Amino acid sequence: MTETTPFDEMWGKGDSLRGPYSAFQEWFDGEDHSRLRAKQREAEDVFRLTGITFNVYGRSEAEERLIPFDIIPRIISAQEWQRLSRGIEQRVRALNAFLHDIYNRQEIVKAGRVPLDMLKRNAAFLPQMCGVTPPGGVYTHIVGIDLVRTGDDEFFVLEDNARTPSGVSYMLENRETMLQMFPELFSRTRVQPVQNYPRDLRRSLGACAPIGAGEDPTVAVLTPGIYNSAYFEHAFLADQMGVELVEGHDLQVVDGRVAMRTTQGYQPIDVLYRRVDDDFLDPLNFNPDSALGVPGIMDVYRAGGITIANAPGTGIADDKAIYSYMPEIVEFYTGEKAILQNVPTWRCNEPDSLKYVLDNLKDLVVKEVHGSGGYGMLIGPAASRKELAEFRKKLEARPGNYIAQPTLSLSTVPIFTRKGLAPRHVDLRPFVLVSPDKVNITPGGLTRVALKKGSLVVNSSQGGGTKDTWVLGD
Repeated sequence: MTETTPFDEMWGKGDSLRGPYSAFQEWFDGEDHSRLRAKQREAEDVFRLTGITFNVYGRSEAEERLIPFDIIPRIISAQEWQRLSRGIEQRVRALNAFLHDIYNRQEIVKAGRVPLDMLKRNAAFLPQMCGVTPPGGVYTHIVGIDLVRTGDDEFFVLEDNARTPSGVSYMLENRETMLQMFPELFSRTRVQPVQNYPRDLRRSLGACAPIGAGEDPTVAVLTPGIYNSAYFEHAFLADQMGVELVEGHDLQVVDGRVAMRTTQGYQPIDVLYRRVDDDFLDPLNFNPDSALGVPGIMDVYRAGGITIANAPGTGIADDKAIYSYMPEIVEFYTGEKAILQNVPTWRCNEPDSLKYVLDNLKDLVVKEVHGSGGYGMLIGPAASRKELAEFRKKLEARPGNYIAQPTLSLSTVPIFTRKGLAPRHVDLRPFVLVSPDKVNITPGGLTRVALKKGSLVVNSSQGGGTKDTWVLGD
């Protein structure tokens, strides 16, 4: 599946401009590059003044960084987006059905489509959720589906983010920045809006409130605090939705309800959009040393007194070993073949797969099943002999902790450099809102770009940047 020449989303496989970029190219050809370089610096200043940063861990202290932004948009046609949307909705509905099933009747296990060991041995599977159905039957209120492209009509799902997907604030700020700097470009191009996301998120969360919450449910965002890598996003979304941003010490259980401290006393909350991991959510039910959560919140939740978004236990849908079963999961719950393909995946806990991976390590990408952010992974073709040897030992010691995939030839999109446009590899994270009667997919999403020439790693924590993503109107 690896190709020597990647598909370029602006130029295809040759020097013939692709349709979605025609209006942009006409505009770009008439622009003074020195003006564009000034605009690039202006964008960086905007992000710095706005405080659009993320924290990088792994040193003695967390380091706050500005996320790099490139002014050349990634452009997707309306027809391409329609197909992607169908596939994304199908996948998200299947994920929600899978989560309901594994915490209740486990029909997919009884049918032999997913092994019981995949649940029993999985740290993300929460026994405390067994027999619990969230209000409205929604487990995955906010989902991020990571997509990569390898050809004109070839898209693959790289991974599912069903626990606490991040990055939507960058999608919104990228668009706002582009609108401010290049209004003339938007006037000649019909780009579908993304600015309604906060309003749609507030409505979607409200629609998932418990029975008896009333017509205007109280929503709050739970953050671990200012030292969390995504704190900017937590504060941004709370502000944009017009709801309170709270920490664990602001909440307590009062008369069987979770309530937040206000100047008028404690006010009950109906929906809590939590950005705290399961293990830290409730010290009485999970990690007893956690100071980030709310003692007793799981008891209120199981009694139907509050909606937690996303539901506890959804992290098992992020698991990269579970990911390898997604074609079966989609077919089992929808009765349809998956519209969006998975990347072929070897589960290293299986002896034959482990042997293949060890024999072909230099050609594969190997990931931790619970890994994220580009950490704990090996990109075989870019690894040194020493790195390969060290990773081989990790694989042999804990094979069940890893999956492996071929090195895909990810599509490229131009970035703006001193010498003009230059291709760089990208992925795409569309954001999905799920309520009892609706699946809402924001047109576009967060495009992450590997700013280093030839690099396949797009994560901001690993040196990647972001772009505005345009979905064209019909």
